[in-house]
Amino acid sequence: SLMSEQKQVIQVIYHQQHDYFLVPWGGILLIFRFMNSNSCISANAQTCEECIQIGPQCAWCRDLDFTSSRCNDKDSLEKAGCTPLGIENPRGTVTIEKNKPVTNRIIDGAPNLRPDEITQIQPQKLTLNLRSGESQKFSLTFKRAEDYPIDLYILMDLSDSMQSNLENAKNLGTELAKEMKHITKDLRIGFGSFLEKMVMPFILRTPKYLKNPCFPNDCSAPFSYKNVLNLTDDGALFTQEVSKQKTSGNLDSPEAGFDAIMQVAVCTEVIGWRNVTRLLVFSSDAGFHFAGDGKLGGIVRPNDGKCHLENNIVFLSFQCFFFLQDYPTISQLVDTLSDNNIQTIFAVTKEFQNLYQELSALIPKSAVGTLSSSSSNVIQLIIDAYNSLSSEVILENSKLPAGVSISYISHCKNGVSEKGENGRKCSNISIGDQVTFDIEITATGCLSKNKSETVKIKPQGFNEEVEIVLNFICECECRKDGILNSPECSGGNGTLECGVCRCNKGRLGRLCECSQDEFLTDDLDANCRMNNGTEVCSNNGECVCGTCECKKRDNPEERYSGKFCECDNFSCDRSNNKLCGGHGRCECKKCICDANYKGSACECPLDTSTCLASNKMICNGQGTCECGVCKCTNNGFEGPTCEICQNCSKICTTHKDCVECKQFSTGSKKHTCEIDCRSVNVKPVKVKEELPQPNEQPYIYHCKERDVDDCWFFFTYTTKNDDNIDILVAEKRECPSAPDIIPIVAGVVAGIVLIGLALLLIWKLLMIIHDRREFAKFEKEKMNARWDTGDNPIYKSAVTTVVNPKYEGK
Repeated sequence: SLMSEQKQVIQVIYHQQHDYFLVPWGGILLIFRFMNSNSCISANAQTCEECIQIGPQCAWCRDLDFTSSRCNDKDSLEKAGCTPLGIENPRGTVTIEKNKPVTNRIIDGAPNLRPDEITQIQPQKLTLNLRSGESQKFSLTFKRAEDYPIDLYILMDLSDSMQSNLENAKNLGTELAKEMKHITKDLRIGFGSFLEKMVMPFILRTPKYLKNPCFPNDCSAPFSYKNVLNLTDDGALFTQEVSKQKTSGNLDSPEAGFDAIMQVAVCTEVIGWRNVTRLLVFSSDAGFHFAGDGKLGGIVRPNDGKCHLENNIVFLSFQCFFFLQDYPTISQLVDTLSDNNIQTIFAVTKEFQNLYQELSALIPKSAVGTLSSSSSNVIQLIIDAYNSLSSEVILENSKLPAGVSISYISHCKNGVSEKGENGRKCSNISIGDQVTFDIEITATGCLSKNKSETVKIKPQGFNEEVEIVLNFICECECRKDGILNSPECSGGNGTLECGVCRCNKGRLGRLCECSQDEFLTDDLDANCRMNNGTEVCSNNGECVCGTCECKKRDNPEERYSGKFCECDNFSCDRSNNKLCGGHGRCECKKCICDANYKGSACECPLDTSTCLASNKMICNGQGTCECGVCKCTNNGFEGPTCEICQNCSKICTTHKDCVECKQFSTGSKKHTCEIDCRSVNVKPVKVKEELPQPNEQPYIYHCKERDVDDCWFFFTYTTKNDDNIDILVAEKRECPSAPDIIPIVAGVVAGIVLIGLALLLIWKLLMIIHDRREFAKFEKEKMNARWDTGDNPIYKSAVTTVVNPKYEGK
């Protein structure tokens, strides 16, 4: 059982046949399933082939004398007595068929190699033997090769607004080869142009316009797509052919660029694509038409994605109207470029940069660059875009067979590892850098017994790929050693395979001991059903010759029983994680409880000792004892034995006035006492010590309140079933005695006098200290005084002396 916050008992039901708990909780049925249940046994596999398809943890015992469940994990089979040689447990394998190392060389001084002599991904072919549920892992290495050949095809919009761009493109071949020599010495370059479909309202189809759509200026006739120059390593030829080109004109702004890209991609032989790095530079200053726009010209036939070049011009664009095809869809274009390993560089004007960035986000291995007004930066744009595209490797795989899954973990530069979708790619890869990918392939079953499936993995935009051959483990090796008409199978009525009998036609039973002629199949199954609509042998056994043979459990103490295997001794209800609560036995999915216990899981003890309160009453008289736990019926009480009363202290205040008026004839209700307090019965006792204690009554609460005379009075109360209240009151109150005035007054006067004397003494002491300090200061200054002994300058003597100047002392 589980206890909720409201202390409610929750019953837990255990269903061992399917290994789960059922728990009702707040109106919701919670299901808890055992995670360690034995799926090998519960699947009830009858043959070794069925067993190994359950999962990689399951093995089969082919020993003839083995009596336990033959399909189990390896350790359990060994513990049950199966010999090591008798355990059939096939495992998957990974075999590398072709493992040519990646090419290591440098551009300067390196010998020229053919494209098929350069290897960038290792290994190239593997064979995987897959068992159901068992993953097989291997690693792929990718190294960006130095001096890797490049095929570069420039596809240019030749509408009249691209005149300046065309002039710059005429010298593009020689200059581009010169700049690209640091990347590769093997560069081939081609050129093509496009305009618009040759139907209204895209092109004006008047004869004059078809000759010169730029009249009165001179320009070439309109067209859909032209392959001007196949891929070549002759830069001079490129300049020569491009110099002959002229711009043309059409009616609307969007162009037929998608038609041109499709033809460039699928016309491999015409264009001259090699199995090397393929770059398509798409240059335009306008938007693009896509699938559905052809309806404006009455074109409803979808694009078939095939090559339609005749004499290097698209045939279906201007011949019989019936054969005209709509523009390709974006998804069709994405798939075609990816299948042909073409990396696309959109070199467009700033006005349409955002549009082509949105398109590039849908096309793997594509980039967008902004053309200057005169396309003078096209070479640097191509180099930057190529470096950006080739610096990122993204693995992609072909369509997987149903039931097969694949996962990637990348190990890139600087120790960076990623999982999931990011595990498919590595960025910032320079020429010569090497990265690895851990790949895991898992099958969920036997997809094909005698047929292999092939999966290919390749880096986007590269022609190299890894071929993976998948073989599926569907049978056990022991089947090859089967004994036809073995005596072990009821005297030769079956083939002994992997320790069990595979019966001949017309025979039934575990040992082929039954003849099908003796039983009708429907009647045979009916004898093993309890009633219509139920499973054969309750899905807990096999119907052999009209009799149910119940399954064996891994635990020998657990068993199925009954005529239809409808009973067992292990799927009864549980309590405290014990079968029948540990207080009974399980018989036919029902608990037979011991004495003093009841309930579906024997979870309810009949003993009420756990419900006794401190007053020896069951649940304190305020509830009932159910399954050994008190269920309080009075909402005012709670706790394990209903002894906790949260609101009882408030009742003292509620009954205070009634007690005061009835016992002491005082208080606020003394004039309305008979009316307001008619349900209160007051009985006096002499002193508070004579009041009853809590364990003497069903429930008594002691109260202490103060009356109008400021005296304390004491009483107890108990509530009866008729809502009358019995209250016992102590006649003797505890009143505070009157204070003695004389000592209080004398004390106050004495205190005032003492405080005054203390203040005087403190003042006198401070004055004495002050005088002594001043006198000491005076004495010090007196000792340090110095007097001048000279004559006073303002002093005049009273005696006057006169000397005769003629007197010479004679």
